[in-house]
Amino acid sequence: MKKLESTLTSMVVVLVAVAVITGGLLAWVNDITAEPIKEQAKLTLADGIKSVMGGGDVAVASEDTIRESVNGKESTFVVHKVNDANGNFLGAAVESSSMGFGGELKLLVGFDAKGKVLGYTVLQHAETPGLGAKADKWFQKGGKGDIIGRDLSNGKPLVVNKDGGDVDAITASTITTRAFLSAVNQAYAVYAQQDVDAASGATRKAPQAD
Repeated sequence: MKKLESTLTSMVVVLVAVAVITGGLLAWVNDITAEPIKEQAKLTLADGIKSVMGGGDVAVASEDTIRESVNGKESTFVVHKVNDANGNFLGAAVESSSMGFGGELKLLVGFDAKGKVLGYTVLQHAETPGLGAKADKWFQKGGKGDIIGRDLSNGKPLVVNKDGGDVDAITASTITTRAFLSAVNQAYAVYAQQDVDAASGATRKAPQAD
């Protein structure tokens, strides 16, 4: 009996020791990789901002984190106001998200000073590969659901054709399309609430439901 107890005690001690060592190693790895991951995320975001703002030499002039209630749920938006190489205001790249078919769909959408869509990139999605995942190309310039150049300053939101709008839905992925357009509309609504473009003096209107 004593031998059995001794063996059981030894096993517990070994397991605890392994758990402590493993936990320490994981913490160490996390610590040394946290900064590189953070820096890579910054570079990815910077490249994304440049892309959705039409490319060229651009610089983020300011960054505002805004929390808004959307459909009864608090959502977080990040507005990156962008200037050109001469310091002139170009518009803003806005981080926005909406719930798709498989989970959260997160976008970075670029708008010019007047309210036109300059570009977008999908930052995160959990949609079905081959269907909902097509959102990264479907709404780009020349795509079937092309929204590039669309002016949202008229107060009218982007709406899928199946709901009476004029944006073609991703094949077999109407839910994903609705989520995508919702994220774009919400991004512009937040942008429109920001400071009016001093150069144009025009008030941007947030999209309104029909």
